Amino acid sequence: MTSIKGFFRGRTKIQPIWVFVIAIFIFFSFMSEYFLSFGNISNILVQTSTIGLIALGMTFVMINGNIDLSVGAILGLAASLAVGLQEISMPLAILAALGSGVLLGALNGFVVWKTGVNAFIVTLGAMLGVRGLIFLYTGEQSFYAMNFAFADFGTSTIGPLPVLAIIFLICTLIMHLVLTRTGHGRNTFAVGGNPEASIDAGIRLGRHMMINFIIVGFFAALAGVLLASQMGAATPNLGRDYELWVITAVVLGGTKLTGGYGSIVGTLGGVLAIGILRNGMNLMQVPAFYVLVILGAILISVLIIDKKLNAPSTKEVRI
Repeated sequence: MTSIKGFFRGRTKIQPIWVFVIAIFIFFSFMSEYFLSFGNISNILVQTSTIGLIALGMTFVMINGNIDLSVGAILGLAASLAVGLQEISMPLAILAALGSGVLLGALNGFVVWKTGVNAFIVTLGAMLGVRGLIFLYTGEQSFYAMNFAFADFGTSTIGPLPVLAIIFLICTLIMHLVLTRTGHGRNTFAVGGNPEASIDAGIRLGRHMMINFIIVGFFAALAGVLLASQMGAATPNLGRDYELWVITAVVLGGTKLTGGYGSIVGTLGGVLAIGILRNGMNLMQVPAFYVLVILGAILISVLIIDKKLNAPSTKEVRI
């Protein structure tokens, strides 16, 4: 007969974050009369769309066993380009913004590939360098969108649903299918789980990882463009600390820091968990810094529980 621990291990390893999402959703629905309103639910989706888009790309990178700390800075640069170049041409400004994300993602991946330096160090340096470029480009000044079509796009809706939420959900579905139904998705798990075996199987590790860095760079830039559209402006500090929120969401969603395991569905749960917590506690008028404390405690707890439930049956050597 299957043991209780074995029963829960087989199920909690799949998507445990969704149990937490449902729990806090029910909790806040009782704690605030406004939480279940359609407007508030839409607000949660809009608020999480920016972090969520970047988290989709970060999931691929982290399943590979890498990490990208430059995503917040890429978001800020893309937002500044999208708003700053609008006087020349709005389509050109958006293409330049998205192109900057692709280019910087490719550069990160190329350096990691060719030098063998840990991605944490490479992208940390990129984060500092890109943030400096933003201040040089903007002259430490905020840019304001003068193109009303661009500024209105971020707050527009299709029927009852906000456009930003629709874009996020569509991208989530696409990336889920890429990860689960394509050769690139299978290779992503293979590279993160066993790089040596992947090489023997004919997977070109460097090029593969570079593609995933390009993906996360693109999504960071897209998030920057959409956030600038929503705000109608871009500031030099836009996107600061976003990398921490994104990594937290992806880890809460079950993606392993060591690589080889993760899912887009889990990442969606992690993103919604953060969004619901921030929104619900705001409705309860809880100071914002308490959210950081609670999220930190939850993140550590999730990692500990995951370690216990998914530990191998054989006894581990304890140091």
